[in-house]
Amino acid sequence: MDIVIRRARAEDLEAAGRITVEAFVGDGYTSPESRYVDLLRDAARRAREAELLVAVDQADGRVLGCVTFAVGGTEWADIADPHEGEIRMLATAAATRGRGVGEALVRASLARSRELGLAGMAFSTRPEMTAAHRIYERVGFRRTPERDWAPYPGMDLMVYSLAF
Repeated sequence: MDIVIRRARAEDLEAAGRITVEAFVGDGYTSPESRYVDLLRDAARRAREAELLVAVDQADGRVLGCVTFAVGGTEWADIADPHEGEIRMLATAAATRGRGVGEALVRASLARSRELGLAGMAFSTRPEMTAAHRIYERVGFRRTPERDWAPYPGMDLMVYSLAF
C-alpha cells in the first residue's frame, strides 16, 4: 500500500472525523459520552483553525489516518512553545494499523515543523497510548517528564519532544 500524506481536502473531512472518533473512543481512550468526541469528530474545524494532515491510499484516495498540526502558542497547541510544532489527535483506521500510517503522519509533522523554521516539536500523549509511544521513540522523540501536565484532575498527560 502506497501512502500519500497531504493537507486534508473537503472530501476527506468526514472520514478523518470518523477515524479520529473510532481511534479515541474505540480504543477506550475517550468515553463515547464525553464532550471531547465532538471535537474529535469536527475535522472541518481542525482543518480551518490548524493544519489537518491526512494519510491517503494512493491507489483509491481512501483516508487511512490523520493528525492535527499546530504551531505552539496557537489555539490548537496545548504544550508546545511558540518555536515548536505540536501534533494533536493522531489517529489511524483500525484496519490499517501496523502499516506505517501513524509513523508517516508523525514524520510529515516533523517535516512541516522544519519547513516553518521551528526549532523542534513537543506534544502530549496519554500514558496508556503505548503503540503511539513506540512510533514517537522510533522517529526520535524523547520523553520530557518535566513538561508533563494535566488539563484536569485525573487526566495526566506525558510530553514527548524533539529539538532540531
